Amino acid sequence: MTNGKVVWFGWITFAAVMLTMLGLFNVFEGLVALLENNVTFVDGDNLVVVDLTGWGILLLVFGALLIIVGIGLLARNKAARIAALVVVGLHALAQIAALSAYPIWSLLMIALDVVILFALTAHWADATLEDEDTVPATVGAHAHRPEPRTGTDAHPAPST
Repeated sequence: MTNGKVVWFGWITFAAVMLTMLGLFNVFEGLVALLENNVTFVDGDNLVVVDLTGWGILLLVFGALLIIVGIGLLARNKAARIAALVVVGLHALAQIAALSAYPIWSLLMIALDVVILFALTAHWADATLEDEDTVPATVGAHAHRPEPRTGTDAHPAPST
């Protein structure tokens, strides 16, 4: 039998690590876009020049936000969990906007965003129940739980 706290902490730790990694990927991609400012390519008979400065700044901002909420999740901050939902949702929308330019990368990022959203929301009820308990949880360990009590005060269970 799995303890709800351990499962919740496992999913949140997974989401926090993935958010931090995703943020680092975005910072790296943003720096590449800023350093390689103009991209030129031939589309049929036309020469197209694209300025990547705006895209690079957007990726740097998303990367910083993803790293911040990832670190907040590692600290088990409730506000970071809600902020992570918003930031990851917006990140997925930004990747949809880049789908035609970078189809494989965007699909990978969207898939990773969906997995992170699942990790953040899978055991939401367990997280709210956990706040009512006073027993601290340890990642990977099961907290000591007293044996379930049978019977009532008026009708105690028979002793064995």
